[in-house]
Amino acid sequence: MIGKLKGVVDTLEEDHVILDVHGVGYLVHCSGRTLSALPRAGEAAALFIETYVREDQIRLFGFTSAAERDWFRLLQGIQGIGTKTALAVLSTLTASELTQAIALGDKATVARAPGVGPRVATRIVTELKDKMPGFSASEPLAAQLGGVIAPGQGGAAADAVSALVNLGYGAPQANAAIAAALRGAGEGARTETLIRLGLKELAK
Repeated sequence: MIGKLKGVVDTLEEDHVILDVHGVGYLVHCSGRTLSALPRAGEAAALFIETYVREDQIRLFGFTSAAERDWFRLLQGIQGIGTKTALAVLSTLTASELTQAIALGDKATVARAPGVGPRVATRIVTELKDKMPGFSASEPLAAQLGGVIAPGQGGAAADAVSALVNLGYGAPQANAAIAAALRGAGEGARTETLIRLGLKELAK
């Protein structure tokens, strides 16, 4: 099973790239966002890979980050979403934008992707809210951002921390992110605002 490829860009097409790895050209299907982030032909590139093996074919799908690959896997677990629609979503939204939209129940943002109507967008938001992949963040994040939300502290800040923890983030990460969000938005900020800003901090 191929998990990652490092090589030289040979050819860039509308929906795929051919990556030359030591003389072997791998055809890798990618989202439009991933393709636009790749360098020109002849330059080095690396992609995280999802390998699909079928009776009659082997297909490779490439991503600039492990988080994007995780979303690709999760999206296809939803009824009615195949590889084409999953790539369309990831062409329209970054991993952090998709995380934010699902956390806030923002179906309209998800529905911006080609081929994703209101019903599919609703399924994405509903079914993935409890399955969202955590983005790599370490304990030092708390020290970098500074400040914590005291346990038992009421109000919007505590609700926002609880929401991030429910999304799979560790309590120290959630505390640090919401503390940073509070500094930017002010003590009177609403829970939804703090969640949005907190997710942006965690996605940095």
